[in-house]
Amino acid sequence: MNEPDVVQLDVDLVRFGQNFVGSDAFKALFQEGMELIEETAAYLDGPGREESRTLQRQVGMVYASESMRLTTRLMQIASWLLLQRAVAEGELSPDQAQTEKNRVRLTLKDTTTTVAEYEALPDRLKELMGLATRLHARILHLERLMSEAGTEPQLSAPNPVAAQLGMLERAFGAAE
Repeated sequence: MNEPDVVQLDVDLVRFGQNFVGSDAFKALFQEGMELIEETAAYLDGPGREESRTLQRQVGMVYASESMRLTTRLMQIASWLLLQRAVAEGELSPDQAQTEKNRVRLTLKDTTTTVAEYEALPDRLKELMGLATRLHARILHLERLMSEAGTEPQLSAPNPVAAQLGMLERAFGAAE
């Protein structure tokens, strides 16, 4: 039995991004992201504001810094989600979305907050920071998958085992 090294079919590639943004999984991700944004805004405008007033000066500065970082991260997430939804609903073409995506930077910024400073922050803020960080990581992963799916597949190198088997079959005949 002689198997080819590469099977090539004359079919269009399935684009992960185009399929994903129209899926129920994307709708759930979108909902999760928007709910987190609403929860965070409600916290920062209400209970968080009150909690921040009771913090020591140094911890209050860390609270302000981390809440700004959290808000920035969530705005990046919201921009990405809204852009993807616009593609799913046909408001933007994938090419237009790619142009717009260059304006939406999903950045990873290291924090200078120490463990002790982090531990002094209110529990709800730490919880929201964790949720936003996990959601951000998932979106970065999806973005990477969607970007890689948009590139043309690279043909792999010939399979060395198949090549050796082929040489053996030619030398000794096909095994039965």
